[in-house]
Amino acid sequence: MIRRTLVGGVLGALLALLLGVPATTAAASDDCRPLAPGASPAAERAVAAACEQVAAGTWYSWGGGHGPRPGPTYGQVDPEDPASEHDPERRGFDCSGLVRYAYARATGEDLLNGVASAQYYTHRAAERFTPGQGLAPLLPGDLLAWGTSDHLAHIAIYLGAGRMVEARQSGTRLMVSDVRLNSAYFGAVRVDTGPVTGPRYSTWGTGVWTKAEPSTAATRVYAFPGPTTIRVRCQKHAERVTSDGYTNDVWSYLPDYRAWVTNIYIQGPAWLDGVPACP
Repeated sequence: MIRRTLVGGVLGALLALLLGVPATTAAASDDCRPLAPGASPAAERAVAAACEQVAAGTWYSWGGGHGPRPGPTYGQVDPEDPASEHDPERRGFDCSGLVRYAYARATGEDLLNGVASAQYYTHRAAERFTPGQGLAPLLPGDLLAWGTSDHLAHIAIYLGAGRMVEARQSGTRLMVSDVRLNSAYFGAVRVDTGPVTGPRYSTWGTGVWTKAEPSTAATRVYAFPGPTTIRVRCQKHAERVTSDGYTNDVWSYLPDYRAWVTNIYIQGPAWLDGVPACP
């Protein structure tokens, strides 16, 4: 359910890279609210739900928040982080557990049930922002991510004015922090809480990699850990692939991943009905 490399709770070097400061200097603030105008009502409700947990003094707990329904749960011991030894005694959230809860409270639906990478690469993305764009285009409720394309290690909720609310690491409570625009900052995504547009399909299989180009030799982007709902923008004939008893030369472009996947691992016919050909 929760991969051990998912969130903070790794050893000092990774904490320093992802979090930007030593674990003992984590800043907290009670000024937890939307700090800029322009967010949707749902995004503002998500911020409010997360901020309620900050005000309640809720603990970070590794694996917390990933129960059958959104909400705080007792955590697990992260084998790579001695500071997590008390997480099984602490009812709370890890980073993605908090994001899941906030948007479930905001919408009444479990929209973001998954780990940080699944939340960032959600098919409910309304807009995406690169590190080079900085914070200028962001609105309260946007999700900030840190890590690499094939391993996003942390996720938080933007408040505006350079601040965010997060479940940061074992041994701390949920907090408001300055956004860390360090080398590990990967980008941000705005969640679309309305009806999803465009053709949607489900993948099958486990550990299925998306690729930067429609080729098995291309750079890996992200591996689907299991069946995943995806949006498909277009498809094209490219490298012929044989896998799991199937052969197909059709690849689909997935806009939420900026990557390609062989149609072998998309449930449906070899050439997907209703999906246009890529130019």
